[in-house]
Amino acid sequence: MGYLRFEKALMTNLEYSLKKEYLRTNRTGAYASSTIVDCNTRKYHGLLVTHAPDVGPGRFVLLSTLDVSVEQHGALFNLGIHKYGGNVFSPTGHKYIREFDGDCILTTTYRVGGVVLKKELILQKDEDRILLRYTLTESTGGGVKLRFQPYMAFRSVRTYTHENGAASREYENIDNGISMSMYNKFPTLFMQLSKQNEFVYAPDWYRGVEYPKEQERGYATQEDLYVPGYFVVPMRKGESIIFAAGTSEYASDKLKRLFEEEAAKQDKWDNYYHCLKSSAHQFHFTNNNNSYILSGYPWFDCRARDEFIALPGLTLSTGETEYFEECMKTAQKAIKDFIKNTKKTVSLRELDRPDVFLWVIWAIQQYAKHVGTDVCKKKYGKLVTDIIDFIMSNKHPNLELHKNGLVSTNGRDIAMTWMNSSNDNRHPILPRSGYVVEFNALWYNALMFANDLLSSSGKEKSKIYTKTAEKCKSSFIPTFLNEHGYLYDYVDGFAIDWSVRPNMIFAVAFDYSPLDDNQKKNVLDICTRELLTPKGIRSLSPKSGGYNPLYVGPQHERDYAYHQGTAWPWLEGFYLEACLKVYKRSRLSFVQRQIIGFEEEIAYHAIGTIPELFDGNPPFHGRGAYAFAINVAELLRINEIISQFNTMSQVATTTSDRKINKKP
Repeated sequence: MGYLRFEKALMTNLEYSLKKEYLRTNRTGAYASSTIVDCNTRKYHGLLVTHAPDVGPGRFVLLSTLDVSVEQHGALFNLGIHKYGGNVFSPTGHKYIREFDGDCILTTTYRVGGVVLKKELILQKDEDRILLRYTLTESTGGGVKLRFQPYMAFRSVRTYTHENGAASREYENIDNGISMSMYNKFPTLFMQLSKQNEFVYAPDWYRGVEYPKEQERGYATQEDLYVPGYFVVPMRKGESIIFAAGTSEYASDKLKRLFEEEAAKQDKWDNYYHCLKSSAHQFHFTNNNNSYILSGYPWFDCRARDEFIALPGLTLSTGETEYFEECMKTAQKAIKDFIKNTKKTVSLRELDRPDVFLWVIWAIQQYAKHVGTDVCKKKYGKLVTDIIDFIMSNKHPNLELHKNGLVSTNGRDIAMTWMNSSNDNRHPILPRSGYVVEFNALWYNALMFANDLLSSSGKEKSKIYTKTAEKCKSSFIPTFLNEHGYLYDYVDGFAIDWSVRPNMIFAVAFDYSPLDDNQKKNVLDICTRELLTPKGIRSLSPKSGGYNPLYVGPQHERDYAYHQGTAWPWLEGFYLEACLKVYKRSRLSFVQRQIIGFEEEIAYHAIGTIPELFDGNPPFHGRGAYAFAINVAELLRINEIISQFNTMSQVATTTSDRKINKKP
């Protein structure tokens, strides 16, 4: 039995299988995604979803889906499935599925009478092209033909298309296929087969295709899809045919070899760790020789804060230091432009958020642990000191250093922290402003780490950093610590947030903390009692006012619940790190159990990855984006920390054994 394998009984049960989604990406920002029965349930689903810079920002669904029918003895069996209004599914090709396997290449096996057809799906790396290989593994009676019927959308992932007269019905014949583009400025879609075929031109609109996931989210649910016709190709038992759809033409006689080459590059998804590592690769994004981390799928793009929080876990913890350096090379350009207030040369959203530069330093700090302080200093020492000096000179537009050593921000009108939900008027639902607890924990940690990098060089600057850090530490406790033993979430003049929120955990988790050991323990214990769930750390304690743990309903309801009790896996990464810092090996088994508790999610939502957030109350259902970078990153980073603890334990045991067995 495979790790991500689903058998017939589960696949034919739509109540079960429509909740399981797949995702494949290719580092260019394109992706292929649907449910494991190939019934699209989101407007974001599609076989080829890619960028269209001439049309606008974001991604665009070119090829929505592909219906494949088996024709034998004049009978046609459609293996596709679409949902329409009134809970109608047509056709119902899922009933022919024998099994689905996602351990490497996404593979679906169908049985239609005496015909067994295997479908394998690959999204080509670094090219916007979907490859589908169909193999006729069994056939009794002979005379089998396959019919390929493509459904076109040519629209933004955030909108719908409907039957209209502006859509072009024109197409051109190309090598074993056709090319077409429905609208001006959109990329041309090239659809080809590896075998000579007949294209039957039969243009039509399929109306009222419905997406139930959008209904759950309070959005419109229906669209029309354009079908230009269908390809017909005969098949023999044991034969394989490739269907390719991409934004460039490819030699049809080389498609089989291309598929084999791409198959050899595919990641493994055959155990928990491999799923996390493979999922990490899905967030890698390269554009115009610049490298980034995508925040998530299906609707997020590159956001600066997310990138720097995720970067260590998605690269260093998987042994891919080179990609860390590639992303930092791109980030340095953006940071330099921001500090010098010059025209942007790279695109990295929300770089102006006040804590982003502090997360940059935290990410570099993790890099130093992997390559050593000397190597880190040589590569990023100047970047770290440039950031510190920029903040200390009060040139950052959204972060002000006060004489008491603390940093402050104005978040009353624009959300400045990771808790960034806004109401319909775009005002922050949580106006976290003034002295924000994680900003100042980050600031103290950054000053101390920068001082470490300076070491023997830069003594004068080191003195300044040390003095500022001492001020920050002496001000942190009276500002944030209350008589109940936990930290205020923010202090803005006389406005003090007494809510028990998770942001105080960073003051315990970071390598340098303004808290003493007893204060760390008290903060950690309160987080354990009030915020810990099996699926992450709650964004608000159930004992605090306004607790709303269910991320459901239309957009405005979800916005108000977003940070009011929902559970976030990435926060648990820092919580578990804090556990190990405070309680050492005595909490190691607990930390391991918490990490393993996420394994069941690997096969529950988008298979192989972790969703954005979970409800804060049982049964802790996954919500939001179905793949979220910082969640995967923190699970990988904590897994690495656990491995380091186990390695140290083995070394200690070996050393002890040697002492015991040493002859006098």
